Amino acid sequence: MLGMALALLAWVGHAAILVYSLNWWYGNAVPHKWLTLIRYLHGALVVAFPPALVKTFGYDLSGMAESSWSGAQWFFAGYLPACWLASMIVLPAVTIQRLWHRPEALIASGSQVIDMAARLGYRPAGRVGHWHLAYLPGNQAFQVEFTEKILSLPNLPPAWDGLTLLQLSDFHWTGSPERKFFQEIMDECRRMEPDLVLLTGDLIDSSIHHRWIIPVLGRLKWTTAALAIMGNHESWYEPRLVRARLERLGFQMLGGRWLRLQVRGLPLIAIGHEGPWFREVPDLSDCPESGFRLCLSHTPDNIKWARRNRIDLMLSGHNHGGQIRFPVFGSALVPSRYSRRYDAGIFDVPPTVLHVTRGLSGQHPIRYNCRPEVAKLVLVSRQDAAANGA
Repeated sequence: MLGMALALLAWVGHAAILVYSLNWWYGNAVPHKWLTLIRYLHGALVVAFPPALVKTFGYDLSGMAESSWSGAQWFFAGYLPACWLASMIVLPAVTIQRLWHRPEALIASGSQVIDMAARLGYRPAGRVGHWHLAYLPGNQAFQVEFTEKILSLPNLPPAWDGLTLLQLSDFHWTGSPERKFFQEIMDECRRMEPDLVLLTGDLIDSSIHHRWIIPVLGRLKWTTAALAIMGNHESWYEPRLVRARLERLGFQMLGGRWLRLQVRGLPLIAIGHEGPWFREVPDLSDCPESGFRLCLSHTPDNIKWARRNRIDLMLSGHNHGGQIRFPVFGSALVPSRYSRRYDAGIFDVPPTVLHVTRGLSGQHPIRYNCRPEVAKLVLVSRQDAAANGA
């Protein structure tokens, strides 16, 4: 029994190591066709581990007691301790750390869930791509969570107290969900009347869905400005056309550059980082030293760059919160070089505060314990938050 328990723990650790590896590959600018091959290879290695272990040592690892070992036995003898370390120490430690995570910047939050399928009277799954996944029992793909998060930021000017940012990300238009689903969401967003609307990438996921940009995003309204960047999926489908259509709607494209906006009479430095998929890293050599710095980065993996360049607030998406989150454990598959460290939520990474939204959809319309998210951020200065006892 002990041998079988050790074998099971080794398999869990092996799977955890490969999940980390797969997440790392998906966090890099790897050609799309290679990512599919890498995904299938990792899956095959997870499935092949138990029969390979049994063939090498038997059902209870009894073969480990033999004096003369084959090459496979020597390989497992070196690899199994790493698997046990991953399953018995690293995985529990990381999970506990995540459960205790309490960002200082987040002083209050609330949310409202709107079931768009119930509102429309049908499941807007469409009939293309992986639409059938939307009908899985318990799938939350159409239950959109409209969150409001109040963030206290140390360098926020007092004149900006109450400034509202609407962050939208990861639409992944493929035809499933269908366009009506996104139009209903935009109608809800229109009623918020935020100061800034901010798009953090991955609008489209096909060669024909550029045509949705104007009829869907044209419903939005803002009082000060609308800013946008591209994600990795736009890099595969005519990014110039995406930029042109967003600009027609009044969005200012930030990819690989910075600009100065006037917000309530004060300058805001808005920066767009589209790496690693678009190579133009923003040049901040002539950027003003003073002033609040807001950065849009599709992936939170650019957090080290943000910290080096004194970004006050960075907004990201890309990770979808994992789309499937397990009780206690949380997310598993997250396309990031940091794996699931920055899967979703608020993170204090001084001098930067990072917000990662779960986004609205994905290539696969499937969500468990990880609803699609529309994020409204309300900014207050750290001094005023302290004065009010927050």
